[in-house]
This record gives sequence, C-alpha cells and structure tokens, in this order.
Amino acid sequence: QVQLVGSGGGLVQAGGSMRLSCTASGNIFSINTMGWYRQAPGKQRELVATITRGGSTNYADSVKGRFTISIDNAKKEAYLQMNSLKPEDTDVYYCRLTTPMSIYWGQGTQVTVSS
Repeated sequence: QVQLVGSGGGLVQAGGSMRLSCTASGNIFSINTMGWYRQAPGKQRELVATITRGGSTNYADSVKGRFTISIDNAKKEAYLQMNSLKPEDTDVYYCRLTTPMSIYWGQGTQVTVSS
C-alpha cells in the first residue's frame, strides 16, 4: 500500500513564498515521477510541476520562473518551492507519484494567497 503525505500550505500574502513537501511510503520499488497538480472548485485538476527521478522537470507556463520542484529519491520526498505567489495560485494542491505500474495521489493541501 502506497501513501503520499503532504505538508506545507496555508495562507500567505501575495508576493510571499511557501514550500510544499510530499513524502511517499509503502511498497514503492521505482519512482517515475513526483509532482503537484492543483484544482479549484468546479474546475479540472491541472498540472503545476513534475519531476522525474533523474531530475527532469516540467512546469505549467503560469508558474515558470516562480516555482521550483525538487526531489530526494533516497527519502522518497518531493518539494515545491513557490515564490512570488499570486492570488490566482489559490487552489488545493495535490501531490502525485507515478511508478511504472501505477499513479498515486495525496490528499490535497489548501494554498490560499491573499491580495
């Protein structure tokens, strides 16, 4: 059984910074990618950033230059450093992990950016 536990999140003023963490546990033999998606009420879940175990990254255009994703393969942890936050970054952020066989999601973390 695989679990993803996220931490970080909360309330921050526009222009501020916040870091999200995601820790994976359980029977994980090989990580393909870790990353975050976000979802606002009534909208589809959308990509924020992903990273492969080799360190290759992919970012949504809306966060490029502001967000940085990193991974610690030994700890099975990923981190999302979010800088220059904007009110439109307000969403529930979901950690995702992919293996060669499966996709796993975390429980979601609320990020609120006040103007």
